[in-house]
This record gives sequence, structure tokens and C-alpha cells, in this order.
Amino acid sequence: MALQLYKERLCCSICLDLPKDPVTIPCGHSYCVSCIKSRWDKEGQDEIYSCPHCKQTFAPRPVLVKSAMFADFVEALKEGSLEAAPADHCCSKLGDVGCDFCTGSKLKALKSCLVCQVSYCELHLQPHYKSAAFEKHKLVEPLENLQEKFCSIHDEVMKIFCRSDQQTICILCSMDAHKDHDLVSTSAERNKKQMELRVSREKIQMRIQQKEKDVKVLRQEMETISHSADKAVKDSEKVLAELICFIEKRSSALKEQIRSKQKAEISRVRKLKEKLEQEITELQVKDAELEQLSHTDDHIQFVHKYLVLSHLSESTDSLFLNIQPLTYFDDVTVTLSETRDRLQDILNEDWLKISQKVIEVDVLLPHPEPETREEFLQYSRQITLDPNTVNAQLSLSVGNRKATVMREKQLYSSHPDRFTDWLQVLSRQSLTGRCYWEVQRSSGGVSVAVTYHDISRTGNESGFGNNDKSWALGCFDLSYYFRHNNMRTVLSGPQSSKIGVFLDHKAGTLSFYSISDTMTLLHKVHTTFTQPLYAGILIYWAGDSAELCELK
Repeated sequence: MALQLYKERLCCSICLDLPKDPVTIPCGHSYCVSCIKSRWDKEGQDEIYSCPHCKQTFAPRPVLVKSAMFADFVEALKEGSLEAAPADHCCSKLGDVGCDFCTGSKLKALKSCLVCQVSYCELHLQPHYKSAAFEKHKLVEPLENLQEKFCSIHDEVMKIFCRSDQQTICILCSMDAHKDHDLVSTSAERNKKQMELRVSREKIQMRIQQKEKDVKVLRQEMETISHSADKAVKDSEKVLAELICFIEKRSSALKEQIRSKQKAEISRVRKLKEKLEQEITELQVKDAELEQLSHTDDHIQFVHKYLVLSHLSESTDSLFLNIQPLTYFDDVTVTLSETRDRLQDILNEDWLKISQKVIEVDVLLPHPEPETREEFLQYSRQITLDPNTVNAQLSLSVGNRKATVMREKQLYSSHPDRFTDWLQVLSRQSLTGRCYWEVQRSSGGVSVAVTYHDISRTGNESGFGNNDKSWALGCFDLSYYFRHNNMRTVLSGPQSSKIGVFLDHKAGTLSFYSISDTMTLLHKVHTTFTQPLYAGILIYWAGDSAELCELK
């Protein structure tokens, strides 16, 4: 196979056979002496001669030099006495530079010639070692993409680097298009870039070390999350099992109590029943005796017996049976059903809190902030207004989501959480983690706010934005403003009747958006929240209203 490969690659490219009396031309390619002479005889009219393989031109006509070594090599191939080439010089592998002279499967290049601009395998390199025509050719280690090392204009090796244009050029380019530029040798530029490379590698290695530390932290974080989740599942199962056990014990105790009461009451009723039945029997006997007596003809006997038989024992009073209401155990079921309903309400309300705590679990990784309304809606919260905090001048409606300023005070019970001096109200639900909600407002003036629950309920400082415990966006027909700690900032933005609010409690960000066909950021707060927050609405004038939107 190796011999056949050599034969194919050493064939004369004119006659396609092993060369007869092989000669080598200045470019390094070899042909039959008769084939190349015949070819050049036809080209001689213009006195320009070319290599049939690489197309390099020569003028005047080169002197043909016989290659004795090549002729011997061809003879050895013909006789089949040539040994196979070493394995490492056979076919080029991935990453090796292939021989440009080989056709078909390329051999590994041993050297590259900067004059020929060709890479040669050991076989095709032999003329460069043996022929005087190649004495001035410069051989270097095999270069990949050799043609890229030469100037496309002057066909010269690009040994110069132009720092002005940041490109490699040849000597002729340096005297022409790059004249007066900052020029250095490619080796000098290499030395400079080598230093920069060293610095770059140091930076990269430092970043790798930092990333490896981050990966280690994340791995630990994953383990911590899994451990915490496993513990939460185990603990929740235990707590719920305890609750189920408690209910089962209460169920068993109630069942036992009911059965005990059932037994006692049935025993009491049975005794009364037996006593009544005994009295009935006695009365029936007495009645039979009296009936028999009534047929006696002996007056004296009748009188004597009647005096005895007419005496009745004291009767059991059964009048109460018609007076006492017989409810039995119905009230137990009613009371138990009421308890079940209350317990379900408590569990449903607390279950939302428990579920929210699961949602609020947040690891150290920063979450990208939503960009579209669809992404914001993933964090939507269904919020209602707290009647215990609403100012008496506000009326709540639509499931406690809408507040309207009334001209007359509303009848609300007294409560310490109620606002007295500002027409405002808080949400019933506390807000932590990531939350999004929207407020639909009427014309006029409305402030959309978030606040800590311990904000003052009276005085000027109780107004949203007038203290360091609340953050408020004032919305009016022609303008917006932001207010916090009694500091007011005028804002610009498209007018809209709907305002979106996004809270990232852990990240300490609070964003207000104007919502129409698109969402436009009006203001963003960066701070540290130390308590759960509550949504707030403040309305300024009679007849105006604001509503917490029901998001889906």
C-alpha cells in the first residue's frame, strides 16, 4: 500500500507515469525530461515558461538539471525494493501540516519552504537537499496555512508588523502604503504580545480560580438547598402527622364520649321503660280484678274488695316526655361542623402563608429582573384592602379591592390601625420576596405606595411618603412625583391610568411602572427593607377612586 502511494505521488503530472530520466525545475517539481521539453517547446513563443503543477513562471528558459537521486528512487520503486515509509511520516493526522505536493492522502510535512511557499514531506523535500538550484531556498518548520504568511500584493513574507494599522506586512509594504507608520519586526511584536499574553493568562487564571471558588460555593449551596428541603419535608410530615394524630385522638375521644353517653342514656331510658312496663302490667291486673269485681252480686263482698283494689300505687310521672325537646346528638354534629369550618378557614389562610414561604425561598444567585409584563405577572399577588386600616372617608367595594373618597364618613368600628388624617388604606396581606401588583386609578390624584405596618396612623407624618417607613408614587393628571422621608422628586413619564409596582424585598428594589400598551419605568428605589411591606393607596379628592387590579 505504501509503495503504491509513493508511485501515485511521484508520477509525472504531464504523462501521469513514473518519470523517465527525471529532471527538476527551479520550483522543485520533477518531470520526465522529454515531457517538460515538449511542453516548454510549445510555450517558447513568448519566452515565458511555467511549471505545469504550481504554475510558477520562469524567464529565460531554465536549464534542466537531472536528478540522479530521484532517478534512483524511481528505479527502486519500479523494482519494488523500496521499504515502506516510517509510520510517523506516512499520512498526516489532525493537527499535522500536510504535504502540499502530495495528491490524494497527504503525508506529514517535514519542512515548509518560504521561497516555494509550499510544505514538503520527507520524500518531496529531497530535491531541496540535493539540488544546487534550491541552495537559496529557506526551509523552516512546517507552517499551517503557509500562503497566509505571504503578502497578497507583493508575494513576500510578512516579517513586519504595523502597529498603526495592527496588521502584518512585507518589506515592500513598509516602504509604500505603510510608510511613516509605527513599524516593528514581527518578532519584536511577538515579544510584546508575549508579555501581554502572560498578563492575560494571569488574569484568566485568576478568573478561573475565582470561578472555581464560585462553583464550590454553588455546589455547597445546592447541598444546603437539598438538605434544607429534605429537612422541611421531614419536619412538615412530622408536624402534619402530629396534627393528624391530634385529630385522630380527639376523634377517638369524641367517639368514646358519645358512645359512653349513648350507653348511659339508653340505660336510663331502659330502666324507665321497664318501670313503665311493670306498672302497665300491674295496672292491667288491677283493671282485670276490678272488672271481675264489677260483676259480683254480693254487696258486702264488693265493698270490702273495692276498698282493697281501688288503692293504686304511685304512678311514674311521664308528662315530661311530651315537654322535653328530644335533640339527641344532633347538636354535637352541628358544633363539630362549625369547628371544622373554622379550622378549614384557619388552615386555608395559614396554608397561603406557608405556601408563600416556600415561594419566597431564595438562594444567593441574583435573579434577572423581569422585562415584559408577562414576566412581571409571574410574580403577581392577589391583594385586598384591610377594612381595619381604611380612613372613615373612604368606601371599600369590589371585594375590598376598590377605595372611593365619599363626602360623608362611613360607619366603621373603632380600630387602632385606622388612619385618621389621610385618606389612605393598607393591604391586608404583607409583602415579602418578589411581588407584583397593579393599581387602576381614576382621574384626579392618587398615591400608590408601600409601607411598613408600624407607620403612624395619625398626624401629618402618617401620610405615605412623609416618613422613612413608606415610599409613594404620586399620580396626577399631568405629572408624577416620588416621595420618601418627606423628600419630593418630580418625575416624567407617559400618563396612564394604570400603575404597576414590582417589589424585590430581598434585593431591596422597588419599581413603579406606567402601563399602557407597554411598560415604562417611572422610578426605581434601591434600599434595604428591614420589615415586611404592605401595599398602600392614598386618594386626594372626593369622588376619586383607586382599585387593586385582579391579575390572572
